[in-house]
Amino acid sequence: MPKAKYEQLYHILKNKIESGEYPPHELLPSEHMLIAELNCSRNTLRRAVAELVRAGYVQTMQGKGMRNIFEPARQATFTLGTIESFAESAARNHWHGTSKILDFAKVTADDTLAHMTGFAPGTLLYYVWRLHYLNEHPLIMNHSYFRQDVAHGLTREIAEESIYRYLEGELHIHIINSKRVVTVEKATPLDLQYLAMGDCNCLAVVSSQTYNGDGVMFEYTQSRHHPDYFRFQDNAVRRSGSIV
Repeated sequence: MPKAKYEQLYHILKNKIESGEYPPHELLPSEHMLIAELNCSRNTLRRAVAELVRAGYVQTMQGKGMRNIFEPARQATFTLGTIESFAESAARNHWHGTSKILDFAKVTADDTLAHMTGFAPGTLLYYVWRLHYLNEHPLIMNHSYFRQDVAHGLTREIAEESIYRYLEGELHIHIINSKRVVTVEKATPLDLQYLAMGDCNCLAVVSSQTYNGDGVMFEYTQSRHHPDYFRFQDNAVRRSGSIV
């Protein structure tokens, strides 16, 4: 499914901010100027800006415009507020990313797997165990489960490239939202075997349940991250309300 116009504008503006074309802490061009430059409607631009606000790139100020509040990170930054594939995250952080498939299998969810993932018992799944490298260092290990009736045709070869590219580009699946839980856990023997842990004995673990446009949870992934090389970024907004 082609990306919506506002999503295209979001990525254009985000790239301009990250590249320094829009200077840090300065105002972006006015809404009128951006509409003319990007050849878009006011409503489309405002939807793109709302995504930039949510991702922590700009702050809107009534009557003044938008200020660039983006701060480049020295560590690779993985966002919690947006859904990105590993390839997309690596490219955004300007790191060279590659993946290795450690296991690929068809499985059926038993009670234990159903309790861990949220899939119903008996659900037919693809299991993908991947090791992700950044600049040749093994730093992320993913255990992923995909519904076979949604990600039909998924293969080991596709998983080595980009599963999301296949789902969106070939199967035209609209990936909508992901519920995530972040924990810090003691490294397991598998973590120590496959990740370049050094002196670290714990790691960040992100467990995600991801849904398509029909409201179907089609993916569960447990992503295990080396703590020295990553930080997770979100943007919080204070909601108006009575002060207690």
